[in-house]
Amino acid sequence: MATRTISQGFDKLHSNITPSSYASGKAKSHKDSIEAKLKEDFDLSRIFYSGSANNGTSISKHSDVDLFASIPVSKLKRNSSTSLREVKESLEDRFPNTSIYVSSPAVVCDFGYADWDTAEVVPAHYLGTEGGHMVYDIPNGSGGWMKSSPNAHNAYVREHNNRLNKKLKKLIRFAKAWKYYRNVPISSFYLELRITKWMESESAIVYDIDLASIFKKLESCELAAIQDPMGISGYVYACSSDAQKDDALSKVKTANTRAQKAREEAAAENTLSAFTWWDLVFNGNFPSYYH
Repeated sequence: MATRTISQGFDKLHSNITPSSYASGKAKSHKDSIEAKLKEDFDLSRIFYSGSANNGTSISKHSDVDLFASIPVSKLKRNSSTSLREVKESLEDRFPNTSIYVSSPAVVCDFGYADWDTAEVVPAHYLGTEGGHMVYDIPNGSGGWMKSSPNAHNAYVREHNNRLNKKLKKLIRFAKAWKYYRNVPISSFYLELRITKWMESESAIVYDIDLASIFKKLESCELAAIQDPMGISGYVYACSSDAQKDDALSKVKTANTRAQKAREEAAAENTLSAFTWWDLVFNGNFPSYYH
């Protein structure tokens, strides 16, 4: 019976967690419907993918679709909570049988088919450009507005992904897969920025070595907030509450312990045992040693 190397195991995992064309097609269909309704009710300027869906780091069957809806300021309210409510009501009118709710900075449309069949619509007002990147005001969770630039953050990740032989986005995907498979209440955006920042000083990526290092660093920094490397969004927090942070940190510590065990077994050439430890990290979703 044929066996896999650790590297082949991670390659297979990446293939497994990359969204299918069907999921991408469903996302496009939702986007088109949302766009039509917001144009009708808010004179929408444009709508575009942001987050994982736009950055090539989304996870099959888990990542939702993040959409920035650029709306003229004349159609928005000074209190961003009011604008969120109005966008919610508009989308409820369009999708009467869909669960729709506010989770700042977005209006969430849960179309119900699966975890990935969810769209998060962020009402945004275009401010202009900074450093050649488009900047928007989006709801800040407390009634005000805050700066955000998906374009800048995508460029930041893309730059280092290209420098690192297109392996950075795959490494980020592995961390996000762990987040979903282990139900870790940690921000995907935080993971993207943290991992990219840590990999700035690296010249190459070896998946098992670097993923184990990431778990170790996440535990060491205790999920501290990170300052936006692009200087636009201020501080980015790992979790939305202290309770979530406690839960996430506990799961980070467990992942770190298991990843270090996997690395020790790999170093001792006990590849089957290393696969077993990585399978524990990914809650039974790591490819098998035998195939």
